Amino acid sequence: MLRHIVMWKLKATAEGADRAENAQKLKATLETCRSIVQGQGHFEVGIGLGLPGSTFDVVLVSDFDDSAALDSYQKHPKHVAIKDFVGAVTEGRQCVDYEV
Repeated sequence: MLRHIVMWKLKATAEGADRAENAQKLKATLETCRSIVQGQGHFEVGIGLGLPGSTFDVVLVSDFDDSAALDSYQKHPKHVAIKDFVGAVTEGRQCVDYEV
Protein backbone atom coordinates (compact mmCIF):
# COMPACT_ATOMS: atom_id res chain seq x y z
CA MET A 1 0.00 0.00 0.00
CA LEU A 2 1.15 3.54 -0.74
CA ARG A 3 0.44 6.62 1.34
CA HIS A 4 0.25 9.90 -0.60
CA ILE A 5 0.60 13.09 1.45
CA VAL A 6 0.39 16.57 -0.07
CA MET A 7 0.59 19.87 1.82
CA TRP A 8 -0.19 23.32 0.46
CA LYS A 9 0.73 26.79 1.66
CA LEU A 10 -1.96 29.20 0.51
CA LYS A 11 -1.58 32.77 -0.67
CA ALA A 12 -2.90 35.47 1.69
CA THR A 13 -5.48 36.36 -0.96
CA ALA A 14 -6.32 34.80 -4.32
CA GLU A 15 -9.33 34.32 -6.55
CA GLY A 16 -11.20 37.05 -4.65
CA ALA A 17 -10.94 35.29 -1.29
CA ASP A 18 -8.67 35.25 1.75
CA ARG A 19 -6.56 32.32 2.97
CA ALA A 20 -9.25 30.91 5.29
CA GLU A 21 -11.94 31.02 2.60
CA ASN A 22 -9.64 29.41 0.05
CA ALA A 23 -8.67 26.69 2.54
CA GLN A 24 -12.35 25.77 2.84
CA LYS A 25 -12.78 25.89 -0.95
CA LEU A 26 -9.67 23.78 -1.48
CA LYS A 27 -10.88 21.20 1.02
CA ALA A 28 -14.27 20.97 -0.70
CA THR A 29 -12.61 20.74 -4.11
CA LEU A 30 -10.24 17.99 -2.99
CA GLU A 31 -13.14 16.07 -1.45
CA THR A 32 -14.57 15.64 -4.96
CA CYS A 33 -11.61 13.33 -5.64
CA ARG A 34 -12.59 10.83 -2.94
CA SER A 35 -13.11 7.29 -4.26
CA ILE A 36 -12.66 8.17 -7.92
CA VAL A 37 -10.46 5.19 -8.85
CA GLN A 38 -10.21 1.54 -7.93
CA GLY A 39 -7.53 0.89 -5.35
CA GLN A 40 -8.07 4.21 -3.57
CA GLY A 41 -8.61 3.84 0.16
CA HIS A 42 -8.34 6.26 3.06
CA PHE A 43 -8.79 9.88 1.97
CA GLU A 44 -8.58 12.75 4.43
CA VAL A 45 -8.29 16.50 3.91
CA GLY A 46 -7.39 18.73 6.84
CA ILE A 47 -7.13 22.47 7.34
CA GLY A 48 -4.31 23.66 9.58
CA LEU A 49 -5.10 25.51 12.77
CA GLY A 50 -2.54 28.23 12.08
CA LEU A 51 -0.65 27.51 15.29
CA PRO A 52 2.88 28.88 15.73
CA GLY A 53 5.35 26.73 13.83
CA SER A 54 2.80 25.53 11.27
CA THR A 55 4.07 26.13 7.77
CA PHE A 56 1.27 24.70 5.62
CA ASP A 57 -2.44 25.41 5.47
CA VAL A 58 -4.08 22.34 3.91
CA VAL A 59 -3.06 18.68 3.90
CA LEU A 60 -4.25 15.64 1.98
CA VAL A 61 -3.53 12.14 3.30
CA SER A 62 -4.65 9.33 1.02
CA ASP A 63 -3.86 5.65 0.55
CA PHE A 64 -3.65 3.59 -2.62
CA ASP A 65 -3.28 -0.15 -3.12
CA ASP A 66 -0.29 0.34 -5.42
CA SER A 67 1.51 2.78 -7.71
CA ALA A 68 -0.89 1.96 -10.58
CA ALA A 69 -3.86 3.15 -8.48
CA LEU A 70 -2.00 6.36 -7.53
CA ASP A 71 -1.14 6.95 -11.19
CA SER A 72 -4.79 6.44 -12.18
CA TYR A 73 -5.84 8.93 -9.50
CA GLN A 74 -3.39 11.56 -10.72
CA LYS A 75 -4.59 11.18 -14.31
CA HIS A 76 -8.30 11.05 -13.48
CA PRO A 77 -10.28 13.93 -15.08
CA LYS A 78 -11.67 15.08 -11.69
CA HIS A 79 -8.13 15.35 -10.29
CA VAL A 80 -6.80 17.08 -13.40
CA ALA A 81 -9.73 19.55 -13.35
CA ILE A 82 -8.84 20.94 -9.90
CA LYS A 83 -5.24 21.81 -10.79
CA ASP A 84 -6.03 25.30 -12.11
CA PHE A 85 -7.74 26.33 -8.87
CA VAL A 86 -5.01 24.75 -6.75
CA GLY A 87 -2.34 26.57 -8.72
CA ALA A 88 -4.15 29.89 -8.41
CA VAL A 89 -4.52 29.82 -4.63
CA THR A 90 -1.25 28.21 -3.51
CA GLU A 91 2.22 29.58 -3.10
CA GLY A 92 3.87 26.33 -2.09
CA ARG A 93 3.38 22.58 -2.23
CA GLN A 94 5.16 19.58 -0.76
CA CYS A 95 4.44 15.93 -1.45
CA VAL A 96 5.67 12.56 -0.22
CA ASP A 97 4.66 9.07 -1.28
CA TYR A 98 5.81 6.05 0.73
CA GLU A 99 5.01 2.40 1.32
CA VAL A 100 2.96 1.57 4.37
